[in-house]
Amino acid sequence: MKASFETVYDENFKYIYNYLYSQTLHRETAEDLSMDVFVRAMEHYEGYDPEKASVRTWLVTIARNCLINHLKAAKIRRAENIEDVPEPGCTDDYGFRQDAITAEVERILSQLIPADRELLVMRYMMEMDNQAISAVVGMDPKTVSQKIIRLLKKCQKLTDSRELLGED
Repeated sequence: MKASFETVYDENFKYIYNYLYSQTLHRETAEDLSMDVFVRAMEHYEGYDPEKASVRTWLVTIARNCLINHLKAAKIRRAENIEDVPEPGCTDDYGFRQDAITAEVERILSQLIPADRELLVMRYMMEMDNQAISAVVGMDPKTVSQKIIRLLKKCQKLTDSRELLGED
């Protein structure tokens, strides 16, 4: 039995917002896109089939499509907005904490192309397994695993190079 749409919204808004924020690195854009996701989801909730995918996988797929459309329309490759960086140690309205660790993660993610950033966010921030990621991005689960391993090595190099330069 499907949950009410209100329950789906309440249980998943922060999850979807955090995914979109991690992709755009811009609070207002993530808020706007999150609202678009849930408007689209509400419009199509009757057609959602829980036997095909979990509600989170379904919502992430919608969020990903909204994000792709946004990036195409705005012709944005990487989202960087210095004025929108929250104060260190604060938490925004959606539970996204801004501290030194989060700032470093954002710095590293901002240096990756969106598709690579998306894989890492889905795996480690959204805690999706390779099977769920593959369902969203249309890639074989083994390929997802291999790409994530390569991306972790790349992120480690980005961290190591910063330490070598004395940037902390």
